[in-house]
Amino acid sequence: MSGGAKGGPRTVRAGRRMIEVHRPDKVLFPGRELTKADLVTHYHDLAPYIVPELRGRPLMLERHPDGLAGPRFMQKNIPESYPGWIRRAELEKQGGTVTHAVCDDTATLLYLADQACLTFHRWQARADRPDNPDRLVFDLDPAGDDFEQVRSAAGLLGELLGDLELPGALMTTGSRGLHVIVKLDRRAGFDEVREFAGEVAEALAARDPDHLTTEVRTQARGGRLYLDIQRNAYAQTSVAPYSVRAKEGAPVATPISWDQLGDPGLHARRWSVGTVLEQARKDPWSDVPARGRGLGRARRRLRSLR
Repeated sequence: MSGGAKGGPRTVRAGRRMIEVHRPDKVLFPGRELTKADLVTHYHDLAPYIVPELRGRPLMLERHPDGLAGPRFMQKNIPESYPGWIRRAELEKQGGTVTHAVCDDTATLLYLADQACLTFHRWQARADRPDNPDRLVFDLDPAGDDFEQVRSAAGLLGELLGDLELPGALMTTGSRGLHVIVKLDRRAGFDEVREFAGEVAEALAARDPDHLTTEVRTQARGGRLYLDIQRNAYAQTSVAPYSVRAKEGAPVATPISWDQLGDPGLHARRWSVGTVLEQARKDPWSDVPARGRGLGRARRRLRSLR
């Protein structure tokens, strides 16, 4: 990053564009004294890994202009003041439309980081076919702070997905738990995908009813881990890989391999700004097929197992 006097704007190159970073010395994470410049550097360094995960997807942007100590803005509509070269996707909502930002390149990623977007929340579908998801997400958060509960649930879910011949990808959320992500071929709509996810969750809970549940009501869970499938719906989002979370210490949502699930040092905030790049370079999802799967065969296998 190049620039002038302390506190003044600086610039960073992103392809053929120069992105101006305003108030680069503004502290966003007081505990670690991480600044706007540090945030932009994180996204610049991780751009080769995060842009492919964002490309083509409508985004919800979690912005903290004054850092963790200030207000939070969950931004869906892209302001008219944003540059014209940033891609827009106008999509239907109840009673109207929303125009989302779409991050297709490093320049867009860094521009949004300059807007103090700490966290990128992405749709499960791409903007060209918004009714047909290419991702299915299981959200595993512990009932309390017991990460071993999450680790166990993820292991059981991985085994069940293996029985269904659906390759799953693991990611720490940077908050409390793990996401298990399945790539889809975009043939099914959201209703079908969510119904299937619910069937998988019910089958998994039946394998360990003392520790897992699909009960939506918190008071009825009895300390069991809730197998959350609620993100598998139109306009719902989930945190994108390598996104910074608005938590003390600047943890990062980080892809991991299934082998790493057994690492005793693993927890939801294992990686943070400044430490995650080495993990990204390991390509932890290298064994996950690039091509998404259909649900027909998996549904038949699931019903035969039940």
